[in-house]
Amino acid sequence: MGTTEEQLGKAASREEVDWLQINNLRKTYGDFTAVKDIQLNIHKGEFLTLLGGSGSGKTTTLLSVAGFLEPTSGEILLNGDSIIDKPAHKRNIGMVFQQYSLFPHMTIFDNVAFPLKMRKIGKAEMKEKVQNILSLVELEDFAKRKPNQLSGGQQQRVALARALVFEPNILLMDEPLAALDKKLRETMQMEIRELHEKLGLTIIYVTHDQEEALKMSDRIAVFNEGSIEQIGTPEDLYDRPDSQFVAQFLGNSNAIHGKIVESNDGYATIENAQDVTFKATTDFSFNKGDSVVAMIRPEKVDISKTKKDAMNRIKATVSEMIYLGESYRYILKTAVGEEVVVKKQIRYVDETVFQIGDTVYVTWEQDNAVALPSNGGAEAG
Repeated sequence: MGTTEEQLGKAASREEVDWLQINNLRKTYGDFTAVKDIQLNIHKGEFLTLLGGSGSGKTTTLLSVAGFLEPTSGEILLNGDSIIDKPAHKRNIGMVFQQYSLFPHMTIFDNVAFPLKMRKIGKAEMKEKVQNILSLVELEDFAKRKPNQLSGGQQQRVALARALVFEPNILLMDEPLAALDKKLRETMQMEIRELHEKLGLTIIYVTHDQEEALKMSDRIAVFNEGSIEQIGTPEDLYDRPDSQFVAQFLGNSNAIHGKIVESNDGYATIENAQDVTFKATTDFSFNKGDSVVAMIRPEKVDISKTKKDAMNRIKATVSEMIYLGESYRYILKTAVGEEVVVKKQIRYVDETVFQIGDTVYVTWEQDNAVALPSNGGAEAG
């Protein structure tokens, strides 16, 4: 499914209007709180992903927006109007589940037409809308088939078409690609993203897959134990995490512990247990002696056998080496027993390969490390 430059330009120029507002949303089951006073604004035309593990509250939040769950307290506003007391079928919200939930006895045309029939749309208009949406998802030649005559990816497109055919205000998607194999899942990710751009859809997408969230989202809300840990663009969350949880949940990250020597102008000077001093960026206000952790992505760490003249340098030993085709993954141990993972791209035929037991020097640029409180005691500056 192609996307024109004009369509992409329109999508990029959308105003950041708070189309959906979730205010202090809370859901409890007896003594268990599934969602803890969630505050979240979704812009019109935005692709927002709710990312988290099982039981983190992301699906509970989504189902509350859809109207399938009644929150214990809180408010949900769509374009400024409360929908908290509206039944699901009156919210004009589309929903796509992990299970396609297609009617097996109906044709693809009738499956897609079903929401229009429920809304008592006339036959001529219904036919036109169904044909248009099937064309958009490239299934116009499959209208007379039954769901069991389609592949998993095609069935998911039918489910998507059914959710879009009545022109919803928002499209909600709950782990929609989890049942697909890796290659098909990657294809569908790009197709959903293209549809989002082409139609200017507002999408709230639930997944536990970090890579999927990074690929598809305008913004990501990271959920943990019923609360939002951090919300921001994929770049913000990956490069400037607010917490160790976000840094380690959204991709792999090394954690090097130490104490603050000095902190000012957005940088922290840290001393570790080896009496090695290094620098990292920070958005927190630290005091001298505060316990901190420097988070560094494996692909932003370099290693060598020579003692490079670098501000950020730690001596370590190679404990494991894994060949990944396009790169090597090294696991190193420092003198104080901390583990450092390095992802080193293979660029040349004669690329240096480090062996288990080699003594190496780990180096990184200070702007590639983020200093975070290790005890939760500091406040963001």
